[in-house]
Amino acid sequence: MSSLFFIDDMDMMKRLIILLVTGFLMVGLPVNAQSGPAVQDTTVVAIPDSTAQDSTLTVTVDDEALLGAGEDPDEKGGFHKQLKRKFVDGNAGFMSLVALALVLGLAFCIERILYLMMSEIKAKKLMEDIRQKLSAKDVEGAKELCKKTRGPVASVCYHGLLHIKQPMDAIERAITNYGGLQAANLEKGCSWIKLFIAMAPSLGFLGTVIGMVMAFDQIQIEGDISPKIVASGMKVALITTIFGIVVALILQLFYSYILSKIEKLTGDMEESAIDLLDAIEQYKHQE
Repeated sequence: MSSLFFIDDMDMMKRLIILLVTGFLMVGLPVNAQSGPAVQDTTVVAIPDSTAQDSTLTVTVDDEALLGAGEDPDEKGGFHKQLKRKFVDGNAGFMSLVALALVLGLAFCIERILYLMMSEIKAKKLMEDIRQKLSAKDVEGAKELCKKTRGPVASVCYHGLLHIKQPMDAIERAITNYGGLQAANLEKGCSWIKLFIAMAPSLGFLGTVIGMVMAFDQIQIEGDISPKIVASGMKVALITTIFGIVVALILQLFYSYILSKIEKLTGDMEESAIDLLDAIEQYKHQE
């Protein structure tokens, strides 16, 4: 029964996709790189004297200046480096939690989108073929057609054809119950996506509170309210909040797209169920 095996295959594919996407996205996450004090290099440069005598001058050169001298200004301020710098500035501990919410949320979103795309079929074409089979009193052929077609629409039709010898009320109840089961399968994993949508800004707000506490701790240690101390804490607070909101917006866009696909498939199942009941009723009148 290919339409039923399709569900088991998609469960296996779902686990594989989540693992692959999570691993792929985790590789690209910025690493917590706390820049230590700049290491100074001492270089001996020979400078010709006006009296034609050689003398040596010890010059202190900053390693960062040497590394930056050969860099392209556009590359130095690239998006990836800017993002990595903001990631570190926002306290990499809390930013890693926000990034983890993004990675896991995207993994579930991509899995759902692939599952729903593979579940879509030409429902009207399927129902026309089923009507032709039933008009020719070929019930087994209609069942075989549903078995060879993937997706929840074909599964619902197959389940209804299994009860074709029962009264119409029993057939309608069987289709309704099985359709509800298929609709629940379409929504698998959506609760996790909603969890990460709510978690991302919450983690950002938590970083905001932590940044404010850090600022007050520094003020208490220094015994002075200087702009530099206050700005450092406020910077952590605002960056974590921004990243949390951005992650929530990204996941919300994917989630809205997933809901639209689920609504379309649910509508196809309901429309196909009504058409199937009409076709079965016509089949019973022919007998």
